[in-house]
Amino acid sequence: MDSNRESLELVQEPSIDTDKLSYEIFSILESKFLFGYEEQKLWKPKPVSPENSVTSPAPAKNQRGKVCVLSIDGGGMRSILAGKALVHLENALKVKSGDPNARIADYIDVTAGTGVGGVFTAMLFGSENRKTPIFEADDTWRFLAERNNQLYCTSAGGLLKRIFRGGNKGLSLPHATASFEKIMKEAFVVNGRSLTLRDTLKPVLIPCYDLSSSAPFLFSRADALETDSFDFRLWEVCRATSAEPNLFEPVNMASVDGKTRCVAVGGGVAMSNPTAAAITHVLHNKQEFPFVRGVEDLLVLSLGTGQSLEGNYDYDRVKGWKAKDWARPVARISGDSSADMVDHAVAMAFGQNRCSNYVRIQANGSSKSRFGPNVDSDPSPSNVKTLIGLADEMLKQKNVESVLFGGKRIGDHSNSEKIEWFAEELVLEHQRRSQRIAPTVAFKQIVSKTT
Repeated sequence: MDSNRESLELVQEPSIDTDKLSYEIFSILESKFLFGYEEQKLWKPKPVSPENSVTSPAPAKNQRGKVCVLSIDGGGMRSILAGKALVHLENALKVKSGDPNARIADYIDVTAGTGVGGVFTAMLFGSENRKTPIFEADDTWRFLAERNNQLYCTSAGGLLKRIFRGGNKGLSLPHATASFEKIMKEAFVVNGRSLTLRDTLKPVLIPCYDLSSSAPFLFSRADALETDSFDFRLWEVCRATSAEPNLFEPVNMASVDGKTRCVAVGGGVAMSNPTAAAITHVLHNKQEFPFVRGVEDLLVLSLGTGQSLEGNYDYDRVKGWKAKDWARPVARISGDSSADMVDHAVAMAFGQNRCSNYVRIQANGSSKSRFGPNVDSDPSPSNVKTLIGLADEMLKQKNVESVLFGGKRIGDHSNSEKIEWFAEELVLEHQRRSQRIAPTVAFKQIVSKTT
């Protein structure tokens, strides 16, 4: 209800936060076109000094603090990159906090995930006992990779391979759909109980596209805690956000009380990069984030999935294509472009804070030529190993940064270095919270049902 009700409230009454965000964007525009914009003035992260190290956090009694946000793009098997990035983040948190049991859910306040990114989100924040997550970061991608053949294939030839190499002529998808549902139930039905959105430890946002209303739909923990009508089973949520139209059947699903229904297809159709949705949720959710005034009060990590791994669409390659040949490339181009546009818009919204408060992890595609054009569409076990190696290599690549009014550039730090820096910022923020007068977050609590 919160996220759905918020949009109605914004229409009825102007929001101070929305006005502030708009002001920040137009201030950047004004600086660029009226007074000139100097890229060298950008703030760059500095090494943490001894007095501000994670072992001795600086006094922060009067600071508001920062809400920590994680966003995970969708992208099929390419999300192995996001999975490996999550492992690197959790390992860095363990090292920098000195806690070998540290989990991502301990340090992140809000998470949004699309497609396989939504599955990762549910795995990292779903909990049987509402205290600890059911999966560690390293378990998430391994769980999917080990069941890859069951998730994406209906026969030895492979449904995914046949779709990507020649369409799905004459193929029915029910078997692939049933196989996918079985794996999701294996993950989210624990001791005979199906976990729901209420069983997530922190606010989560997982999108799909609802065919019945012709509009995006966000599965939200905040909504689920308000009413059973917006509480959904996690395995069905993951099924919905992963239901790419050319791979799986749409899912006709209902809330736990049966009062809210939707006919869902993949979250990537609605939003391939959910970062903006996560930011908007925080800025307008005053109940759980009462002191957030603008993007300067956010600390955001956005994980991409690696772009254009199947090769460039040069003229010689596409000049002979017929209309049917463009179906999948257009979907890929649309998804990648949408993700990039969100990244660029978010970077603009953060303005001078984009280097200190916003980190985007994305592969630059420089390794694709060595692995061939079908590296991210072949679901065979041997190719999964190739993808894992490719993901490790991508983490070593220089980070790709959005530049205001200048497209993209290769940064000075690698993706893994940026993740480690972000982990240190998370640990610092977590330690400072115990010293502040006002709470940075005030999460809604689960009210136990009486029987």
